[in-house]
Amino acid sequence: MSIDINRFFQPVSERLMRYARINTQSQNFTGRWPTTERQRDLAKVLYEELQQLGVDETHYDEQHCVVYGRLRSNLVHPCRPLGLIAHLDTAPDASGENCRPWLLRNYDGGDITLNAELGIVMKAADYPNLKNYLGQDLILTDGTTLLGGDDKASIAAIMTLLEYYRDNPDQPHGDICVAFTPDEEVGGLAQDLDFTRFGSDTAYTLDGDHLGHYMDQTFNASMAIIDIKGVSVHTGTAKGIMVNAVDIASQFLSMLPERERPQYTSGTEGFYHIVSCQASCEQARIVLIIRDFDKDNFLKREAYVRSCAEKLAQQYGQQFISCQITEQYANLKEVIDTVPFMIEHLKKAISDCGITPVCEPFRGGTDGSSLSYRGLPCPNLSAGYENAHGRFEYVPVQSMMKNVEILIRLAEIYSQDSGI
Repeated sequence: MSIDINRFFQPVSERLMRYARINTQSQNFTGRWPTTERQRDLAKVLYEELQQLGVDETHYDEQHCVVYGRLRSNLVHPCRPLGLIAHLDTAPDASGENCRPWLLRNYDGGDITLNAELGIVMKAADYPNLKNYLGQDLILTDGTTLLGGDDKASIAAIMTLLEYYRDNPDQPHGDICVAFTPDEEVGGLAQDLDFTRFGSDTAYTLDGDHLGHYMDQTFNASMAIIDIKGVSVHTGTAKGIMVNAVDIASQFLSMLPERERPQYTSGTEGFYHIVSCQASCEQARIVLIIRDFDKDNFLKREAYVRSCAEKLAQQYGQQFISCQITEQYANLKEVIDTVPFMIEHLKKAISDCGITPVCEPFRGGTDGSSLSYRGLPCPNLSAGYENAHGRFEYVPVQSMMKNVEILIRLAEIYSQDSGI
């Protein structure tokens, strides 16, 4: 079926800008879920909007800040349900407070003045992907906050999909099950998603840049916390007594391979990333994340971090150093390979909409990384945003419009899949 996607211009652009104005920034290390109360502001908006769109089954789990909706099938024959998941929160990397989204029509390929008063300019030379959107319409900020297209561009596309079926009730579709979850950016991993209430035994997360890209694998991931204790004493009498935690932390960091850092790696190459290092003479804490696509290499990386800590413990004393490694998520490929129809359907939907599908190893994780191993296989479809997590983030409206078309085509394909 041919669709004039120009009809989606106003709905997706209006939705993204409306959602972007709601600060849903999550926060690391709060010890509570959701990590911020402000995520509930968007959750309530989406719950009410689902009801206004006439979605058959809607529910807001206020305790866990999860919104559910299920548009019931209008078919007489059984088919696989289509599951779609997007996250409510925006990253803590840049402020989301007082976001002021605006629409630049017909981008001319040059530098973009985001904020004349503050002299904030996005230079085309610094962001080469801009050239891919010549003549398109971009949603940007005023350069003082992130936009939150990660993941509100996906939410806008999903809600516009549901609106399409409300306005076209004769268009055939199976069950379409949607959920919006908190705290993806800080490792929430959709931990409170109720699979029974969600209603589909498979789903696609929508989270990523580059229109038409999809991900069937992610990193294996863990976090290491190295705590170091020191002994402080006056420097004049320190010989043989002082144990400087700053020096030990420095030694540990120097033991990590210099070129195996995010800034030197790409593709399926793994890395060690120093998230933070807080140190004084008496105590230091290093927070480190470990990433690799290959499971064996990943385990070797974890073992190497432990060995570095152990060497220093042998040098200074076991009481001075501890190393705790916590798994964050696993590469979802092993699970996705057991449901090949999901990738086949997704590739066909993308291709049928005139885009060449590109399989991209995702150098990060999605909620789907955890959900897949908990029994809900979740490959990922990109949302089409650019420069996520920063003040120069933007979303091409045409990418969101195309994503709506892809989702409609995906729903059509699922409506023809009996699951046999």
